[in-house]
Amino acid sequence: MSHRVGIDIGGTFTDFALLDVSSGHIATHKRLTTPAAPASGVLEGLSDLLVEEQVPVEQVEAVIHGTTLITNAIIERKGARIGMITTAGFSDVLEMANEHRYEMFDLRITYPAPLVERSCRVEVNGRIRYDGHVETALALSEVKLAVRHLVEEKEIESLAVCFLHSYANPDHERAVRDIVRADYPELFVSISCEVFPDIREFSRWTTTCINAYTQPLLDRYLRDLEQGLFARQVRAPLFIMTSSGGTTTPAVARSFPVRIMESGPAAGVLMSARHGEMLSIKNLLSFDMGGTTAKGALIIDGAVNKRYEIEVGRVHDFKPGSGLVAKIPAIDMIEIGYGGGSMSAIDARGLLAVGPDSAGAQPGPACYQQGGKRATLTDANLVLGYLDRASFLGGNFDLSLPHAEAAIVEGVSEKLDLPLARSAWGIHDVVNEGIARAFRIHASERGVDYRNSAIVAFGGSGPIHAIAVARKLRAPQVIFPVGAGVMSAFGLLASPLTFEVLQGKQVFLDRLTLEAFVEAFDRLMAESSQALVGAGVASRDIKYRLRLDMRYAGQGHAIEVALPEQRSLVEIFPTIEERFAERYAGLYAPVDLEAPVEITTWKVGAVGPLPFFPEGYKTWRSSDDTCQPHVTRSVYFNEHEDYIPCRVINRMSLRSGDRFEGPLIIEERESTAVIGPACDVVVDKTLSLIVTLSGI
Repeated sequence: MSHRVGIDIGGTFTDFALLDVSSGHIATHKRLTTPAAPASGVLEGLSDLLVEEQVPVEQVEAVIHGTTLITNAIIERKGARIGMITTAGFSDVLEMANEHRYEMFDLRITYPAPLVERSCRVEVNGRIRYDGHVETALALSEVKLAVRHLVEEKEIESLAVCFLHSYANPDHERAVRDIVRADYPELFVSISCEVFPDIREFSRWTTTCINAYTQPLLDRYLRDLEQGLFARQVRAPLFIMTSSGGTTTPAVARSFPVRIMESGPAAGVLMSARHGEMLSIKNLLSFDMGGTTAKGALIIDGAVNKRYEIEVGRVHDFKPGSGLVAKIPAIDMIEIGYGGGSMSAIDARGLLAVGPDSAGAQPGPACYQQGGKRATLTDANLVLGYLDRASFLGGNFDLSLPHAEAAIVEGVSEKLDLPLARSAWGIHDVVNEGIARAFRIHASERGVDYRNSAIVAFGGSGPIHAIAVARKLRAPQVIFPVGAGVMSAFGLLASPLTFEVLQGKQVFLDRLTLEAFVEAFDRLMAESSQALVGAGVASRDIKYRLRLDMRYAGQGHAIEVALPEQRSLVEIFPTIEERFAERYAGLYAPVDLEAPVEITTWKVGAVGPLPFFPEGYKTWRSSDDTCQPHVTRSVYFNEHEDYIPCRVINRMSLRSGDRFEGPLIIEERESTAVIGPACDVVVDKTLSLIVTLSGI
């Protein structure tokens, strides 16, 4: 027998999924994250799961891991002290940015501070033109002095090397790296031509700085994790989820930590798409809500939307342009500052506010009895009857109702002169409205009508809030997959090895030869496949996704044009302009401009074989053979403005074809689905709950 393990670290809980490859059975586990030593929680949780399911460590053939460690380090500014070497005259680019104001009329507009202190940026002489020709030779003596100054006087741990036009000619940046490796071999160094060789300096440089800022942190974390796995006799290879939805090796992750910023959330979106495929539903809104944040992503016509620029650490949550820019391949999603640990407060206007501050795993919500005092969303959900203190996490984690009630009374009820139940409902509903508002903005910016979409709800908190959010969005259907509380861990198990590369290279289409076209893509395909071959994937099993960023000459922005996967480069070459015209007309309108067409960026994604993951899976545990009978408990529903008796059903007792009407609560070990009145529930062939909302 062989098993694969998926492990997803969240801000509050760490989720585990253990797949028996021979039988298709999946066992799950959940435990509190250990922020001070994240590897510790991963290792202890893995050991507990293997012991509970009586699986010898020798049977583990792969460990696939997703983490928000990089994102959290940036948001909390807990990365390394870094320096920057750049082209003479350009050390202020990080402040100048792209001269975009995310709020045009705000006279007090603020931006996130650069990750590199101004005093740690050093300019050196040397200049490369846009076409790759060397205009001024690199002053190697200046480079040596700059590196010595930054290491010995500024005491940096990591260095970002960012030169003009290095995407066209990387020689100068590589020369700096060679000097660093010779003089200071222990110093981490990131060069922009390898991190993400995009044409635009600001975004390329901020991406490189993020990479340098987080490289020491990730290196230490992976070292602790690998050593811990080895100490526990786990000899299976370790793989890391990337933001684009594929997995990669620890070596690649160490070199490019910026690429795993959204690794855990990306896995959940991929699993949502997988469920849509199994249920023949093409348009979905993926809704993931855990203990710290909520994430949303659109799946249109069965395809997951991707992008090549994300923001992190926004000064304003819903204001694009107010965060640090990272140019990486990533699944397009929105992150919202609401989760089970989101703390409530009364703002300056005397109104109830929730989040984005979170109690996290430590001290956690008041009901965790670990020192948390402020009322959180989890406390409110416990008071409302949505959570059961005795069955939370399978009864292995006792929640204190008196602690939750006391926190809400002190923090909300007494200040607003409201009954306890209304105060708890207020916390719950503020979160629902905030999530719905964020989803509306996300969908409208992409021209998508979410009212034609079904919501896939997962995460520890997502199934509690999904029905209420769906009503606010007027979405007609909600899907609750099996094992919704750990679904991102399932996504890790279902994701193939993937690595994407790009090359900024401007060329007019009428000047492009077949030979140059083939040479450019051949080189990128060879580069992208290296990581997969190094992980043991046979070259014959690698598929390539080819894309071009194209525009009419003179335009400021390009559009992405996908090239067919099953045709040769020789066949594709004559069709490029036609494909661009079709894509352009689909996004805007058919046009016949006289301006020539220009390629700006070349992209290649190498994808390995899709790993085995069972359809119609059912989670199981050693203790699942004794499901508790259906019970009733008092639950608050706003439609009744009071507590009412409500059926509580154990998810493990359901069978395909079962039908129910709301209101009811459906519990499984890692999550609870709250289904309000005017809802019809069907258990489909995959054992997912399909909920249709009436009155939409």
